[in-house]
Amino acid sequence: MAITAAMVKELREVTGSGMMDCKKALTATEGDMDKAVEWLREKGLATAQKKASRIAAEGLAKVLVSEDGKKAVAVEVNAETDFVAKNEKFQNYVAQVAEQAMETGAADIDAFLAEPWKFDTSVTVKEALAGMVAVIGENMNIRRFTQLQEDNGFVACYTHMGGKIGVLLDVVTDVVNDEIKDMAKNIAMQVAAMKPEYTSEAEISDEYIAKEKEIIISSSLNSPDTLPKPILNKLIETAINEKVWSDEDIAMFEEKKSNFQFVFNFLSKEAKPQLAQLAVADRANIEGNKIFMGAVDGRIKKQMKEVCLLSQPYVRAEDSKTTVGQYVAQVAKANGANITIKGFVRFETGEGIEKKQEDFAAEVAAQMAGK
Repeated sequence: MAITAAMVKELREVTGSGMMDCKKALTATEGDMDKAVEWLREKGLATAQKKASRIAAEGLAKVLVSEDGKKAVAVEVNAETDFVAKNEKFQNYVAQVAEQAMETGAADIDAFLAEPWKFDTSVTVKEALAGMVAVIGENMNIRRFTQLQEDNGFVACYTHMGGKIGVLLDVVTDVVNDEIKDMAKNIAMQVAAMKPEYTSEAEISDEYIAKEKEIIISSSLNSPDTLPKPILNKLIETAINEKVWSDEDIAMFEEKKSNFQFVFNFLSKEAKPQLAQLAVADRANIEGNKIFMGAVDGRIKKQMKEVCLLSQPYVRAEDSKTTVGQYVAQVAKANGANITIKGFVRFETGEGIEKKQEDFAAEVAAQMAGK
């Protein structure tokens, strides 16, 4: 398929990689954005992982909790502009959608849209939405909803950035008091700010870990200067002995090797890719190196702590070392309670939706050219 400038621009924004590298990645993966991100990471060319959330549409994420705290719902309703998202009519409508979602038995969004609108049962939810589109004057969409029910504890909620982010936290506990409720709100705030993907490491599949391990290994092999020094020295020795490097690079290395950490600053731009090719070719032996695989396992463990809520450093801890899980244990002990964070829901408005790009200068120029 044809790779457009807009596709290259989007991949560059997501990964921080160079324009030509992004184009190569999209070409190699036939325009598949997710595979292109992985391609760049495996080649060691992506400076950041794909961002877990990309604000690309407007609207509100609304959370609602029952009076007894046992049941809750999160909904996302989109509009075209932030101006409409701040409109009182729109906000009241989103609150009604949340009330509908709190009571619904629908299993998915299509079934939800097809059921009678509780505020006017002569129309469906979808028809009521169409009516609001006519009133508001912008395209709108009820994108998603999720219910939580917790009979052995309670559900806490938190809304951030005026409704841009909505969080529900499922707490199992045999004691419910103000301190435990405050703890739950603090953790819901953590979910909003730190964007965990899982509650605990127990939720992570072996397939996910294997995939991340593959990416880390491939990325390391394609960035040979980051490899353990014994492995790097062996690759350099091969590059010299087998004349993989040019005579100029070999001479420069011999001259500068006493200052090893800066030696790649003086070599040609071809020298590092040539070492990478040698590393990829010798992958089996490198994977047998305990130091290398120890570093890989260390990176995986670090990554797991970043994506798992209970393993994340608790952001409000004074020592910056206490994890969320440890914070929960501290509160449980202080209150003589058994507390388990069962799960969470995090909705961020416009997450993963491609937002229309407005180029007014280009639009005016096109109109002028038309005249």
